[in-house]
Amino acid sequence: MVNFVYILASRPGGAIYIGRTRNLRARVEAHRAGLSEHTATYNIRTLVWFEQHAEFETSLLREHRLKRWRRAWKDQLIMEHNPQWRDITHLVPE
Repeated sequence: MVNFVYILASRPGGAIYIGRTRNLRARVEAHRAGLSEHTATYNIRTLVWFEQHAEFETSLLREHRLKRWRRAWKDQLIMEHNPQWRDITHLVPE
């Protein structure tokens, strides 16, 4: 089963949220519906980056590492793949 590590943002350079899930489309919709207090409080709704992992442990390790990164490194990761910080939910595989 595929595991996703993802970053949501409120706007370019704004508040971000890093998470991990097996069903990314459903998780993004849950964030947009306000089911996560942090993302609801800071209006974090735009999926700006994600990656897939075949193993749960690999995704868990990646999520924990990203959360410890400096903010500039996180912004650079997003910019490398999505320089406009546009919503990329349509790129999530079914």
